[in-house]
Amino acid sequence: MAELRHLVLVLGDQLDLDAAAFDGFDAAQDAVWMSEVAEESTHVWSSKPRTVLFLAAMRHFAQALRAGGRPLHYTRLDDPANQGSLQAQLPADLARLRPAGLVMTAPGDWRVLQAIKGAAQARGLPLDIREDRHFYCSVREFAAYARGRKSLRMEYFYRDLRKRHDVLMQGDAPEGGQWNFDADNRGAFGAVGPGAVPPRTVFAPDALTLEVIALVEARFATHPGRLDSFAWPVTRAQALIALQCFITERLPLFGRYQDAMWPGEPWLYHAHLAAVLNLKLLNPREVVAAAVAAYHAGAAPLAGVEGFVRQILGWREYVRGIYWTRMPGYAELNALDAQEELPDWYWTGATDMACLRDAITQTLAHGYAHHIQRLMVTGLFALLYGAQPQQVHAWYLAVYVDAVEWVELPNTLGMSQYADGGLMASKPYVATGKYIQRMSPYCHGCRYDPAQRAGDTACPFTTLYWDFLMRHQALLAANPRMALQVKNLTRLSDAQQQAIRERAAAIRRGAVA
Repeated sequence: MAELRHLVLVLGDQLDLDAAAFDGFDAAQDAVWMSEVAEESTHVWSSKPRTVLFLAAMRHFAQALRAGGRPLHYTRLDDPANQGSLQAQLPADLARLRPAGLVMTAPGDWRVLQAIKGAAQARGLPLDIREDRHFYCSVREFAAYARGRKSLRMEYFYRDLRKRHDVLMQGDAPEGGQWNFDADNRGAFGAVGPGAVPPRTVFAPDALTLEVIALVEARFATHPGRLDSFAWPVTRAQALIALQCFITERLPLFGRYQDAMWPGEPWLYHAHLAAVLNLKLLNPREVVAAAVAAYHAGAAPLAGVEGFVRQILGWREYVRGIYWTRMPGYAELNALDAQEELPDWYWTGATDMACLRDAITQTLAHGYAHHIQRLMVTGLFALLYGAQPQQVHAWYLAVYVDAVEWVELPNTLGMSQYADGGLMASKPYVATGKYIQRMSPYCHGCRYDPAQRAGDTACPFTTLYWDFLMRHQALLAANPRMALQVKNLTRLSDAQQQAIRERAAAIRRGAVA
C-alpha cells in the first residue's frame, strides 16, 4: 500500500464536498474516512427518523465522494468488523490505514471532538482541525465578541453580523428602518384555521434510503419514532429543491404565522430546512441570499424575511458561539436546581394534555416540531414541571432530525430551561395555559381549563406556572422582566397557594397526565 499522506475524517453532519477539510486534497495520496457507529444512536435514545436521516445522508454523500474520484474508507453499521463506537472504530482504522496525518473540519459535538483528539494523540498523529466555513462567524470571532461582556444577548450580536455581512442593510441602517420585526410576526390563525397550507415538500426514499430504513427498523426496533412517513431530503440536490419550495410556497406567510399552532398541521409555513443546514447539505449564505432576493423581488414581506434571516444569521450563529466558548461545563448547568424525572409520556405522547399530545406524537412520527412547539409546549412544560435539564437535553437531542449538539444544547439548556441562569435569555420563558389558548385551538378540545389554577380540571401548565413562581419567588423577584409576574402572587390567598402546591404535587406524582 502506498503511504497515505492525509486521512480526511468526515462526520455525519459534515456532508459538504467543498468543506475546508478537502482543501488541497490529492486523490493520489489522500483518502476520506467515514463510519456509521451504533453509539451515535445509543448515547441518547435516538429516534428512528433521526438515525435514518443521518445514515441515509451519509451513504448518499459516500456515493458523491466516490463519483468524484475521492478514495473512501467507509464502514457501514452492518459491517461485521464494525466496532460500534467512534472511540473504537477510528483507532482500529488508523492502525490498518497508517496515515501520516489527519485532517477534518471542526465538528459540532464536544464529545466527538475529544474522541478524535484522543485517537490522534494515542497514535502520535498530527490532527489538522480546519474552520467550518458554513458559519458566518468563527468560534474565535465569537469569543472575541463575548470577551468582557456581562451578558450575551443575541439581538446585538445579530445586528453586528447584519452590518458585517451587509444583509438587509441600507448603508449603515437596517432595511425598513428597524432591526426587529417580531411584533409583526406573532399572528395566530384565528377560528377559521390556517386554510390551505402548501403541502410538505417530500422526497420518496430511494433504494439506498429504503435499505437504511430496513436496517434501522431491525437494529433499533425498540427506539422511539416511526418511519412510515419518512420523506426528508438526504442529498444536496434534494436540499436545494427543498429550499426553493420554501422560498416560493411558504416564505410569504412564514413571518406572520411563525408562532401559530394548529392541531394535525405539523408543517404550516415553516422552512423545514434546519436538518439539511445542520448536515451541511445547504450553506446558510445561500439560504439567506434566497430569502433576501425574494424580498427584493417583492415575493415576500420584509417582516417575514427579517424573521427568517434572524433565525439563521442571528440565532444559529449565536448558539454555536455559546456552545463552543462554554463547553464542557455548559452541559452540566442547572441554575434552577430542577431535579424531577422527565415524564415517561414524553417518549409516547400518551397524555390528556391536547397540545402536548399533538406535539409529541407529531415529533415521534416525523422527527419534527416547529420552534414554538419546542419552546412553548414541550419545553415550557418541562421547565414548569422542574424536569432535570440534562434529561430534557437528551430528549431533544434524541427525537429531532435536525438535532446536533452544538445547536440543540444551548437552545434547550439556555433558552428553554433557563439552566444557564440567564446567560442567553433575559428571563425564563414561562406562561400559563392561556398562551397556548391564544396561539392555537388546542384548549377547545382538551379536558383541562387554562383559566383554572387548581382543581381537577385545572390546566397543568397554569397550575405549574403559579407553582414555578412560588418555588423561585426570591430569584425571579430580582429580575426586572419577571417582577410584575411575581407580584401577582400577592393576589393569591394562603389557601389558594396551598391548593396550587397540592395540585402541582399531584401532577409530579403522575396523578395528572
